Amino acid sequence: MTRTITPRLRTLVLLLLAVTGALFAGAAPASAHAALTGSDPAQGVVVDRAPTQISLTFSEQVAMGDNSLRVLDPKGKPVQSGEPANVSGTTYAVRLHAGLADGTYTVAYQVVSADSHPVAGAYTFSIGAPSRTVVSDTGAGAGSGPVGWLYAVGRYLSYAGFIVLAGGAAFVLACWRQGAGVRALQRLVVGGWLTLTAATLGLLLLRGSYTSSGKLSDVFDLDLLGQVLQTKTGAALVSRLLLLAAAALFVAVLFGAYARREEEEGADEDAAAERRDLGFGLAIGGIVVGAGLAASWAMAEHASTGLQPGIAMPVDIVHLLAVACWFGGLTALLVALYRAPADTPLGTDAVRRFSRLAFGSVLALVATGVYQSWRQLGSWSAFTDTRYGQLLLVKLGLVAVMVGLAWISRRWTGRLADGGTAEEASEAAADAPPAETEVQAPLAATVPSGAAVTEAAEARPTEGENPADPGRAAQLARQRAAVETARRKRVRDADPSRAGLRRSVLAEAGVAVVLLAVTTALTQTEPGRTEQEARAATAPAASSPADTSGALTLDMPFDTGGKNGKGLVRIDLDPARVGANEMHLYVQRPDGRPYDIPEVKVALTLKAKKIGPLPVAPEHITTGHWAANGVQVPMAGDWEVAVTVRTSDIDQVTVSKNAQIG
Repeated sequence: MTRTITPRLRTLVLLLLAVTGALFAGAAPASAHAALTGSDPAQGVVVDRAPTQISLTFSEQVAMGDNSLRVLDPKGKPVQSGEPANVSGTTYAVRLHAGLADGTYTVAYQVVSADSHPVAGAYTFSIGAPSRTVVSDTGAGAGSGPVGWLYAVGRYLSYAGFIVLAGGAAFVLACWRQGAGVRALQRLVVGGWLTLTAATLGLLLLRGSYTSSGKLSDVFDLDLLGQVLQTKTGAALVSRLLLLAAAALFVAVLFGAYARREEEEGADEDAAAERRDLGFGLAIGGIVVGAGLAASWAMAEHASTGLQPGIAMPVDIVHLLAVACWFGGLTALLVALYRAPADTPLGTDAVRRFSRLAFGSVLALVATGVYQSWRQLGSWSAFTDTRYGQLLLVKLGLVAVMVGLAWISRRWTGRLADGGTAEEASEAAADAPPAETEVQAPLAATVPSGAAVTEAAEARPTEGENPADPGRAAQLARQRAAVETARRKRVRDADPSRAGLRRSVLAEAGVAVVLLAVTTALTQTEPGRTEQEARAATAPAASSPADTSGALTLDMPFDTGGKNGKGLVRIDLDPARVGANEMHLYVQRPDGRPYDIPEVKVALTLKAKKIGPLPVAPEHITTGHWAANGVQVPMAGDWEVAVTVRTSDIDQVTVSKNAQIG
């Protein structure tokens, strides 16, 4: 068996490593789940006067450090003053030095999105007129390079370790209790625990460098580690380590006291009741620990931000547990089919129980996956227009392949259940009286007779030996046991139904490894809903008039929190000078379509001179379009333009942006 299976496994492993590497190479570790939707000054513009501050607006709230927002002059010298601050909602600003000279300035930002991923980028604007700049490296190394790659590998290993740990334990408790005493399954589950623990420690050390400099030399920086421990992601990783300590106790009891009780023969009713109580306690404890480990992902990633986090986090926990029961149980089944000892064979009842467990897991995956897809995509077009949607299509295709292979495995399971295994029939023939043995003799033909005769001859005492010698008797007993074990393994391997089940389960496990790599890439890719909203926020409005030389345009995303509460408000002020101005206001949905809302109000405030707020009441012109003539700006300066948007009777929000007028 070893000579025929090993090349297949080697080829499969090499193929899966190549596919996994390709997925990680294309996963773009620096891709983030918060997008820059606006800036003031905007990218590429030329302003007449030096702004007093730089403001950036993101699609969701982000975490900023002291150097998260930098502004560099044409010579590469920082010109920001103080630390960046949250000025309103998802808008963040940093003050600039006074008296900035003309030329091209570079704005570099490096923040962490609400779902734990780094966001980095840069753009330029000019004062007076464009100029050459020596800035070539903005230092936006977060999430990239060797640290980004190692972090992606650590995420993959952490998912794989959790799946093997939780799914392997579930397989033993729910499908094959005798497997608690099988050494191969014990090594599998303990290996899952070790992998998850090592990966979690690695992620905790890498986290600081991953979200800041991206340098390997900063991995063991204790100051960065202290900052990580104060973040949501750091708390989630520490919680995972604490839960892994509880998981270690669970594994010790499962493969210790519980395994010994399962191996006891002829136990009385009290002992049987004690085994059932211990199994029930392990099941409850395993569910609690497994759900806690799954929550360590849900509380810090996709599910914790965006739409309906109160629903999304429990759904994400159920999704992860269903994946573990299916994929992890599949791995345990594969190990049992290939590595179970002859004296503890995997029975058809255990295979049938796992088939039912996998079917229930698939139903849970479908239900939770549909909700997650709607939440992360938001529209059918996002399936093809965004990278997240494209990866999700690949994932759905792989799931369909796995379901097809699972159907084949169920057919092999049915054949095992209907006809029984050759091993069981052979054991019955060996234990039957001589008359019955003659009837069942044809079944014994499946065993190579030459090898059996040779082994049997080796197990007999040779001429002149004293069979009463205790040492020789023990040696003969060991030889007979080895012969019987070899016979059982040959019969088991010769069973065509079991061999077919092995092949189909091996194929399922191979697809599962690739599917897990795609899932890991998905967790590091900007959701389709966020990507489309960012495009809508930065794209020009279809109904906006053509730009004029003196016009001012401001884009402000809004979210009132209610149904259909997200969108973009755009203000065009012409000529943006002291005196009378014409104002046009456009409201769009996230997909760029015009959007009529019950009420919109505008106010202008010059805080430096304590002027305002000056109210502006625009009139509704057409769908998504309001206008006001004769808007008076009494003095030049850095004006705050505040827009109050009401999308229902109770859902309202005010967004603002500063603009140099006059």
